[in-house]
Amino acid sequence: MKRLTRLKETVSTWRELERRGASLLELMEMAESEGDESLEQQLSKEAREYVRTVGSKEVEVTLSGPYDGRPSIITIQAGAGGVDSQDWSDMLLRMYLRWAERRGYKTQVLDMSYGEEAGIKSATVEVEGPSAYGYLKAEKGVHRLVRLSPFNNDNLRHTSFAYVEALPMAEEGKDTDIVIRPEDLKMDFFRSSGPGGQNVQKVASAVRLTHIPTGIVVSCQTERSQHQNREYAMTILRAKLLQLRMEERAKEMAQLKGQRVSAEWGNQIRSYVLHPYKLVKDHRTGYETSGAEGVLDGELDEFLKAYLLSTVGDAGQASI
Repeated sequence: MKRLTRLKETVSTWRELERRGASLLELMEMAESEGDESLEQQLSKEAREYVRTVGSKEVEVTLSGPYDGRPSIITIQAGAGGVDSQDWSDMLLRMYLRWAERRGYKTQVLDMSYGEEAGIKSATVEVEGPSAYGYLKAEKGVHRLVRLSPFNNDNLRHTSFAYVEALPMAEEGKDTDIVIRPEDLKMDFFRSSGPGGQNVQKVASAVRLTHIPTGIVVSCQTERSQHQNREYAMTILRAKLLQLRMEERAKEMAQLKGQRVSAEWGNQIRSYVLHPYKLVKDHRTGYETSGAEGVLDGELDEFLKAYLLSTVGDAGQASI
């Protein structure tokens, strides 16, 4: 019934847009034939607003996958580049938190591993809001930063890499085939550490879970409570197992269709250049902007829109 209601709302919205578009065209033809410049200017303004509305609704239609409406778990991992990459990972974390804040989404940091000198080695964040995973799945891949290094005495140009993983949240009652048996889990406890490697607390409250059948390892150390860290770690593990199931299904579909599945890691999806010029470019869609500061402050919607519209009609994407 919920799905039927959403479909009815979608159809109703597009029927109304169709009616509004036809009315605008009729009025514009009338104004042009009568030579009414003031009416033409008013209608041109309405037409621009209409195009923006259609564009936003077009993106919403692409978010029709079985998991697109769910909350998302994103993980950022520093790659090649040493302390610069750890600082770059911290910049990406801020970018996604600002993006979520702009959209009114709720965020919860589930795990954080700080760098020895600056930045973060990795971070895992839960993002909850309408179609959170549907949007954030566009961010999965390698992100590259080019800038003058603030950690180099000679202030030389430096290239840093970070990997972003986006997972849909597993939901109880829906993903019934994702079962985690106690005997399949290995649990370790260790002390949480903060910036500079200093111990946040003296007790071993941080939790590391190993799923023995798959070899998946997750950890959580953001909370002082061992129990809470375990719950967060289980949330991340369930999401990773759901992602594993999705990838297996995608491979099966690709084999049936004779398609070749390429590895995600190492595929640079976007470059952020801060020197010698400013440019952010998505290599999958070709969309680019010189407003690098705005992008790093969370203005990601145009990049997400370009990616989502590029996947329309992609059977492989739809299957996921």
